[in-house]
Amino acid sequence: MNLLQYKNSDINGIKLHVVTTEKFKTNSITLKVRGKLEEETVSYRGILPYVLQSGTKELPTNGEIRRKLEDLYGATFFVDVAKKGDYHVMSFTIDIANEKYLSNQTSLLNEAISLISSIWQNPFIENGVFSAKHVETQKRTQIQRIQSINDDKLKYANQRLVEEMFKDEPYALLANGKSEDVNSITAESLYHYYEKSLKEDLIDLYIVGDVAFDQCKHLVEENFRNTSASKNTVDTKKATPITSPNEVIEEQKLNQAKLHIGYTTEISIKDPDYFALQVFNGLFGGYSHSKLFINVREKNSLAYYAASRFESHKSILMVMSGIASENFEKATTIIAEQLEEMKKGNFTEAEIDQTKLVIKNSLLESMDTAYGIIETLFNDQAAGNERPIEDWIPEIEKVTKDEMVAVANKIKLHTTYFLKGQEGA
Repeated sequence: MNLLQYKNSDINGIKLHVVTTEKFKTNSITLKVRGKLEEETVSYRGILPYVLQSGTKELPTNGEIRRKLEDLYGATFFVDVAKKGDYHVMSFTIDIANEKYLSNQTSLLNEAISLISSIWQNPFIENGVFSAKHVETQKRTQIQRIQSINDDKLKYANQRLVEEMFKDEPYALLANGKSEDVNSITAESLYHYYEKSLKEDLIDLYIVGDVAFDQCKHLVEENFRNTSASKNTVDTKKATPITSPNEVIEEQKLNQAKLHIGYTTEISIKDPDYFALQVFNGLFGGYSHSKLFINVREKNSLAYYAASRFESHKSILMVMSGIASENFEKATTIIAEQLEEMKKGNFTEAEIDQTKLVIKNSLLESMDTAYGIIETLFNDQAAGNERPIEDWIPEIEKVTKDEMVAVANKIKLHTTYFLKGQEGA
């Protein structure tokens, strides 16, 4: 099965990834910039892409960048920060029309690559550093982003679970940084960090669309300066099992309590049993036919939602459910029972086949968007893999019941986090 026509190459300190496909009438370009996730730098990296998008040497304000995008047939541009294992990732994305579908044959691909390279390599500078006005504006917005997590109780509970599971480890940090550290950032200190990032970070450039690899390679050579100095790679550390699981209970004024449970799996995306973990998770809590959904939500009406997901770089599995506070004991008991059922192999071949079909459809759906293609490729690349996507479905199909049971028996309870409603709330 040939899902994608994919080629990559190292150019000027950048790893270029080109996916040639006629599926889309737009070309998508994403620059992924990876550095080490650490407390000293997380707040700098969290705000940096937002400051960079505020202006370039040629387009000194965000308004001018927006006008440029409008001139490019309504191109869109956005930035983001995220964690990927022990990497901290800044993303810069442009979606632009493919000039093949326009009457005016302007070189939009060249314009887009030129703009994204300018945002990364030629930012707007005042007195040798970033604009103080741009930095102060983005600091206020960043602090709001960080604080907004407290308003979304699902995200809040998830973050608190991660903090408890990874105490004193970088992975406990929010990708956006810490409010108190953002406050202390200056235009000078951020610019000095940017110079370091420019030299040391790993850079991947993804281009997806009806494009030719050689054309993309030429445009990258033309637009990006060579930054091929030594780059900092990170070997993501797997979560460590513990002998005595933690239980953390907090109270807040809320209508729906959040029960989030973290497990270690000892399996990462690099391991051969990664695909068995995917099928295990799908049947355990990943989809609407899963054990958690049927037994916790449907049969016992204990949860408004009940699902599981795994972090494939840090080798953890998380169960998330929204329950009434008084159902804590019942819900934790039934969740534990479903895991035991999986460990004993109390599931059918028909359930396995159904799960594999849903995973396969989900993977094929992700290939229907440029964003899905880029994220799937990058997730694998960030782990140091070079695994073709067309191998994934056959690997899923090969998973056996015995392999799923073996995976289930590696899973160990680490932390139960319960955010309950206060009496009378």
